[in-house]
Amino acid sequence: MSKEKTPITSAVRFLRAEKVAFSDHLYTYEEKGGTAASSLALGIDEHAVIKTLVMEDDKRNALIVLMHGDMQVSTKELARVIGIKQVSPCTADVAQKHSGYLVGGTSPFGVRHPMPVYMENSIVDLTKVYINGGKRGYLVGLPPSEIVRILKPCIVSVGIR
Repeated sequence: MSKEKTPITSAVRFLRAEKVAFSDHLYTYEEKGGTAASSLALGIDEHAVIKTLVMEDDKRNALIVLMHGDMQVSTKELARVIGIKQVSPCTADVAQKHSGYLVGGTSPFGVRHPMPVYMENSIVDLTKVYINGGKRGYLVGLPPSEIVRILKPCIVSVGIR
């Protein structure tokens, strides 16, 4: 971890307000590096790095999907599970409009507009996860039980390798 000062983002403010104990993990952000780059930079398993994906349903309602870094989301299965016709990823501009965060720095905590959150079921089996803290190059480490407590996500099984 670098000696940089912890960023104070909307996500950090949200976590502090919810009294969540979390660890800070700063790294040099790599454009289009994704979870592979962050896990390599921090020396952690990519499976424990959780992606925050902003998506839209067929009526353009935004939603968040939390997924393991080494897995993809089956949007077809997600749509089936939540009972809608279609789910698709947002463009970077639309995702930023919904979340208030730049793509690459999107956190599920402290988003601009409240959105339903869907979380891959196997995330809760991990002891600790690393998820974006609201800034590119910054992850926070916390138990998945805290994500469940504060975000109350719908637990789904929509991940594919």
